[in-house]
Amino acid sequence: MEHARRPLIAGNWKMNGLRADGLERARALAALAGAADAPPCDWVVCPPASLLLAVGPALAGSPVTLGGQDCHTAASGAHTGDVSAAMLADAGCRYVIVGHSERRADHGEGDALVAAKAAAAQAAGLVAIVCVGETEAERDAGRAHAVVARQIAGSLPAGASALDTVVAYEPVWAIGTGRTPTPDDVQAMHAHIRSCAPPAIDASALRILYGGSVKPGNAATLLRLADVDGALVGGASLVVEDFWAIGEATR
Repeated sequence: MEHARRPLIAGNWKMNGLRADGLERARALAALAGAADAPPCDWVVCPPASLLLAVGPALAGSPVTLGGQDCHTAASGAHTGDVSAAMLADAGCRYVIVGHSERRADHGEGDALVAAKAAAAQAAGLVAIVCVGETEAERDAGRAHAVVARQIAGSLPAGASALDTVVAYEPVWAIGTGRTPTPDDVQAMHAHIRSCAPPAIDASALRILYGGSVKPGNAATLLRLADVDGALVGGASLVVEDFWAIGEATR
């Protein structure tokens, strides 16, 4: 990447990992990052909530930071099973993912709820990684850009800035369909997202991650695109060597 935005590589472990393998993965990643000269990117891993208090200390002192996978809109209260942004911050998190396509699809989360979660995250001092992306039906109907523009307008809270907000683009239409976005597809959508940033956000400083099955084999090509500022990595983040290779591709 030839711009001044520092790349961010975020690993979303999703609902994977028990304490033993989570600790092993975190310690191995911390060792690699700690031994490297001048890390080329910012790193964050987002384990399940049950592992935060174990993984956080394992990453302590390394360049790798901790993140959560979701948060509630409220700081506290009668919300059984939920985790607040303040709780994530208290557990050592610096980032939290909100509006992931799986949350939108599986839990019916809409743009207004995502914006409220992002606002709660920012109020707790966290950086919100706000996910957007169109479905296969929306893309095939020629509505991809309009859908993502609507999501950007509705999912970024008032007062958001490039300092406390990251956008992650997930081409939902490519997940499990056998269809793969071309680099031109990715760059076009990322440039569109940057053009849709609210006036209060410095679009030139906003980091936009790509979240479509990033792997060591395609990372270098994707991360060289002008408006791709890193990656939101799913399955590959569970393999330390693969996740590390994706970050190294930012050099």
